[in-house]
Amino acid sequence: MNLADMLCYADIAELKKIADTYECSSTSHSKNELIQTILATVQRRDVIESRIREISGNDLRFLNSLVFENRTAYSLEELKARALDKSAATSTSVASEPVAAPEPPQQKKTRSRKAKNAPPPPPGPEEIARLSISRFKSFGWLFNGFSQQTRSLFQVPEDIKSRLCDVLEKRYKTSLIYTGEPPAYRDERSLLAEDAVHFLRFVRNSVVPITAEGVMYKRQISQALDQLAVVEPLPTQAGWRFGYGRHFRDYPDRFSLLYDFVYYDGLVSENGDGHLTLTPAGIDAASGLVKPDPAKMYRFWMRLYKGPIPNLTSLVQWIARLSAEWVTVESLREVLQPLIRPYYYDTAADIFERRILRMLMHLGVLRWGETELGLQVVKATPQGRALVSGHPLAFEDTLKLEEDANKPWNR
Repeated sequence: MNLADMLCYADIAELKKIADTYECSSTSHSKNELIQTILATVQRRDVIESRIREISGNDLRFLNSLVFENRTAYSLEELKARALDKSAATSTSVASEPVAAPEPPQQKKTRSRKAKNAPPPPPGPEEIARLSISRFKSFGWLFNGFSQQTRSLFQVPEDIKSRLCDVLEKRYKTSLIYTGEPPAYRDERSLLAEDAVHFLRFVRNSVVPITAEGVMYKRQISQALDQLAVVEPLPTQAGWRFGYGRHFRDYPDRFSLLYDFVYYDGLVSENGDGHLTLTPAGIDAASGLVKPDPAKMYRFWMRLYKGPIPNLTSLVQWIARLSAEWVTVESLREVLQPLIRPYYYDTAADIFERRILRMLMHLGVLRWGETELGLQVVKATPQGRALVSGHPLAFEDTLKLEEDANKPWNR
């Protein structure tokens, strides 16, 4: 439904709230005239641009979680989960704060008296989420359902969703730096799927011992990496590594994704006898009877990485939209980094470049090059744009590693 349809179903109190937000003046008490006044104001590009400039970073992330989805209705709990920005809990430093020394009794009493006159504490996460939802309703961006079955649900007008996307895209593009084609670039289309087959053949043709935790030993990891088109160094012991895969601590980024895919897809088995072996489906894939689907690998990566990066879907959509031509990585990062929350010691910049851009390159969604001036640039591939547009993922569709560790992934 479009904005005009939803305004027709809205009650007069809701219409007046939207009109007050936009300072719409109407001398008539006619509901129809009030609707026309609101429509003439809310749909103006400059009005939408003004609202987007004014909203907070948290509201901007909330908005981006809504504009790219095809679904038509949300429950209150689903909206609150998005507005809460769950990753915010991990955005601050995990280092513990120093404990203050105890104050003398007399000072404590003085502070206690002052506390009585102190202003009320800021709203908690639950209240912040409710306020965000209320603001979006007053903007005319969210409406309650109108039938008995949908009255407790919320909807986003389709035409408003489209206008918000257009305004955001125009805003982002004004800050981007586009370039010509670089003299050299990496294009890894189909390589990840091919390397999955190479890894399966390595497991078929070798004895691959694993630890009690199911991790391959370093010697076997190095041997497996030598079979792949893209060779990665082994992770160092100094850095922290968790959240992006079952064995992300022990395996390089790309290989960790490849390994998790063949494991969850039921192609390999971490046997209790301490060895990694192929399943019957894995034997067929290693023999070339069945080829890994790049689209399935892309969707798996999205579900796997959405745990630490909740708004990954909207970020990938923006990257595909904004990189139709060669664009510098730095300018793209500056535009989209405000949409990213840090994840423990992973900064927003690290997440954007290492966890998103580089993995999109490995998945064949992006080409990655370097200009003659040394600038890093990326461009979406035709296959990548098709993958992103053709495989939308719901905000809640996340692969939970702890719960699903022993279950094959069969989507």
